[in-house]
Amino acid sequence: MARVREIRRRIRSVKNIAQVTRAMQMVATSKMRRAQEQALATRPYAAKSWQILTHLASQSIDIETLHPLLARRTPVRHTGILLITSDKGLCGAYNTNILRTAVHFIAGLGHPAKLITVGRRGRDFMIRHGWHVVADFSETIPPRPTSLDVAPIARAIMDDFQSGQYDEVYLIYTEFLNTLTQRPVVRPLLPIRPFEIEMDSVMAKYLSPEVTRITGEYIYEPDVATILGQMLPRFTELQIYQAILEAFASEHSARMVAMRNATDNANALLEHLTLSYNRARQEAITKEMLDIAGGAEALRKSIQSSMAGR
Repeated sequence: MARVREIRRRIRSVKNIAQVTRAMQMVATSKMRRAQEQALATRPYAAKSWQILTHLASQSIDIETLHPLLARRTPVRHTGILLITSDKGLCGAYNTNILRTAVHFIAGLGHPAKLITVGRRGRDFMIRHGWHVVADFSETIPPRPTSLDVAPIARAIMDDFQSGQYDEVYLIYTEFLNTLTQRPVVRPLLPIRPFEIEMDSVMAKYLSPEVTRITGEYIYEPDVATILGQMLPRFTELQIYQAILEAFASEHSARMVAMRNATDNANALLEHLTLSYNRARQEAITKEMLDIAGGAEALRKSIQSSMAGR
């Protein structure tokens, strides 16, 4: 009976876990849909902004002199990294993959790197392993961020880059491909490189072929430098905003898949435990019936023996 009670307790425990993971799966599914819609809706705008920026930059031979955010510095001695992870766990290998990518990238730089983090998981991991975290914006980003929420991050990064604290800045985040696939990526953020288009990016399909084939020169009013002065900070902010949206969509997708797998595993374990419980219960009932039959047989023999003695 002790084994039957133990299996019964395990069945109750697994049922409770399955209910929790099922509820978390439903919540993650709801959040994932909203995050996906938000991320996908901004991709055409981000791609079009990149196209306009590329065309503007093509109007000048020496574009690096037009704005400080375009200036490349050699040699590179200090690198800034904006690392985007999640605040919570229970999302499969989402955080593990992005942190592994970040560690490998930083180790391959060959010079010091300073980290700006969004997400408590990335912040805690980097601090625990001795990396230099100079700023953290985990507490300032809401579940459904807007461009206003991202503006302080962009302003801090641009100010530090223009002041010379960073020679270059990279984005490390998880790109949303589909519900089942998310890809950790490392992208250059500053200096802005208008003519370097990553055709393996999910936004590449939104880029027109004319981006790399400028056939004519346009007259801009006011001049190109003034327009770039207004557009480049906004474009930098847009890149960070898009990266955060992609990371959020990836996180909720990964959590939904992880919770679905956990629910399926709990249900499979529940079937196995139920089968074991039925077997153990049947075995216990059989033993009790044998004990009763044995006792009845012993009692019958005892009565017969006493009757024969008379």
